[in-house]
Amino acid sequence: MRDNAKVWLNGNLVPWAEATVPLMSHGFARGSAVFDVFGVHKGPDGLYAFRMDEHLKRLKSSTDALEMELSQTTDEIIAAVRETVAANKIERGLVKIMVYWAEESIIQLVLDTPLDMAVFVMPENEVLKFDQMDEHISACLSKWRKIHPETVPVGAKACSNYLNGYMARRDANNRGFNVGVLLDTDGYLAEGSTEAVFIVKEGVLKISPLKRVLSSISRMSILEAAPILGIPVSIKPILPEELFEADEMFTAHTGTKVHPVSRFEDRAFQAPGPVTRQLINCFEKVLQFQDDRFSHWYQPL
Repeated sequence: MRDNAKVWLNGNLVPWAEATVPLMSHGFARGSAVFDVFGVHKGPDGLYAFRMDEHLKRLKSSTDALEMELSQTTDEIIAAVRETVAANKIERGLVKIMVYWAEESIIQLVLDTPLDMAVFVMPENEVLKFDQMDEHISACLSKWRKIHPETVPVGAKACSNYLNGYMARRDANNRGFNVGVLLDTDGYLAEGSTEAVFIVKEGVLKISPLKRVLSSISRMSILEAAPILGIPVSIKPILPEELFEADEMFTAHTGTKVHPVSRFEDRAFQAPGPVTRQLINCFEKVLQFQDDRFSHWYQPL
């Protein structure tokens, strides 16, 4: 994939292998990079990005939260995405936008120089598959807690925040599970390593509030779709015992919009359960451009 791939780097298309930074760059050595990721889909009359508008809003809010200033306008970023998608000739895949300081930082902790930006496009392939919503996963309660919002901006999609997710995923994998579910420092459900976590109890879709978790676009989409589908929603703090008493559980992230959980710790679930199945059916139609109620979620490329 990478042999002929092109990356948009600060205004120029370069070979993937040349899209690099020094090991002592601020973004790498200080962990100051932010990013966002969204899907590219082939529609009936061309290529479309899934909720690119919301992802770019979040990219801006992430840099704002870290007091970093984007060097490009939203229109310029959209143009860069379109150029990169066209250059790589993909029909289904992911766009990943990285914003960082490539400038070396040996001692200086705070920089005020312009940010660098790279736009990567990754096509779907045998390894990188998307929206496998009928494939169930297992989950467990992580021994780690979600980082507290008074320590770093947890709502920012910052690379450094994902060390927390890495530890949760490593813990889960070591125990034979796919996903580690994090509680926050007050003991309530936060999220997974890289995914929002939903439960269903007596037909009600439940999820924890924002402020202590990433503002997930997949989460947002599910919460927008549920009332239209007639699914009642509850957004309030969730205690860990509610995870063990739930009727259904699923996760949501860019790669798989609705991912049913068949086992949580020693509990087995119907996967997908009826509410999860209803949401899967909805998103399958959305991703096939068969539901006009959600056509505004797509932006042409």
